[in-house]
Amino acid sequence: MSIHTFSFIGTGNMGSALARAAAKTLPPEQLLLSNRTPGKAEALAGELRCAAAPVLQAARDGKYIFLGVKPQIMEALLTEIAPIFAARTDRFLLVTMAAGLTMERIAAMAGGPYPVIRIMPNTPCAVGEGVILWDANAQVTEAEMSEFTSALSGAGILDRLEERLIDAGSAVAGCGPAFACLLLEALADGGVSCGLPRQKALLYAAQMLKGTAALQLATGSHPGALKDAVCSPGGSTIAGVRTLEERGFRGAAMDAVIAAVEKTKELGK
Repeated sequence: MSIHTFSFIGTGNMGSALARAAAKTLPPEQLLLSNRTPGKAEALAGELRCAAAPVLQAARDGKYIFLGVKPQIMEALLTEIAPIFAARTDRFLLVTMAAGLTMERIAAMAGGPYPVIRIMPNTPCAVGEGVILWDANAQVTEAEMSEFTSALSGAGILDRLEERLIDAGSAVAGCGPAFACLLLEALADGGVSCGLPRQKALLYAAQMLKGTAALQLATGSHPGALKDAVCSPGGSTIAGVRTLEERGFRGAAMDAVIAAVEKTKELGK
């Protein structure tokens, strides 16, 4: 049996993003990909020049086993592969990214007191600009945490967050790219309505969002202060800000995060 450092069960959008991030720091022979639809894993394996295998082999041959399936089918998957885990005599860790499912529940579904790392990544991990929120149960050693976070450093920022807060963190960082893309699309649509060519409008809006985020991270300034710096008295920007406030822009954004947290908690029931 050949042990791969990371094996992925599920190569959907998030699993693929993490596999690409891992491929930046790990040699190809340390990665193993699997998916219910084999062709999907094989295509990504060809891109990353690593191996693809059936799901049961990924459960048997990985040290860090990424469970990249939806919460609704996690129990069925773990019931299927639990005998593989029970038969292993070497050390392995389960890595879950399923919304709403605690590490305790994952271990129970898997059939043993296994070491579990819970992560909540976002899609920008695929280009090295992501956020991975993570926590680990008591069975995970400090050396394993260090090895794990180092191997995924190509994804972007890894921040340990106690498990009780992961749902809230995920609603901001994990669901946030969808909210940001709605804003990106809307800004571009506004530019197009005023005569800008579509591709230029998208370029300007995307670079503006990227640059504004970089400015806030670099300076640590409060977003309100950065907003004020753009709003000249009686100018165009404050007129736009007034319109956003009239339409409940900030309240809608806050409600979106709260709705995402509430739905995540439902998925964990």
